[in-house]
Amino acid sequence: MKKVLGLVFLMLFLISATEMTSPKPHAKKSIEGTWELVSHYNYDNNIITDTILANENLRQVKMFYNGKVMWARYVPQDSTEWFGYGSYETTEDRLRERLEFGSAAIMKIADTLMVFELELILDETSYSQINIDDEGNRLFSENYKRLD
Repeated sequence: MKKVLGLVFLMLFLISATEMTSPKPHAKKSIEGTWELVSHYNYDNNIITDTILANENLRQVKMFYNGKVMWARYVPQDSTEWFGYGSYETTEDRLRERLEFGSAAIMKIADTLMVFELELILDETSYSQINIDDEGNRLFSENYKRLD
C-alpha cells in the first residue's frame, strides 16, 4: 500500500512539475495558404500615394498550394464571373503567376498577359504583390492577410 501511495505521489509530482501550455504555432513565412485581399496601394516614384481598402461586398480570396494558385472574387451579380487558376513560383522577393484558365471576363482581360511577374513582400501574416514597370518602379499592389 505504501508503495502504491508513493508511486501515486511521485506521478502527481511529475505531472505538476511539467509545464502545462499548448505548443506555440509555427511561424509561417511561406506563401502557401489562404489569403484575403485587404487593400490596394497606388505608387508614384516608388512611394505609396493612395490606399484603397477592399470592398466588403466584393470579397477576394487567393489560395496557394504545391505550386498551384487559385483565386476568386465574389461579385453579387454573378459569383462565378471572377476566378482564375494557374501555377506559381516564388523567390525571396518575387512572385510569378502563370494563368492557365479563368472565367470568361478574366480571359478577356488576360488575353495578352498570361504571366504576371510581381515583386513580393511576405511575412507570416500578410503579403503584398506589387506590379512593377519595365524599369522596376512600383505601380500598384494588392495586399493580403493570411486566413489560415
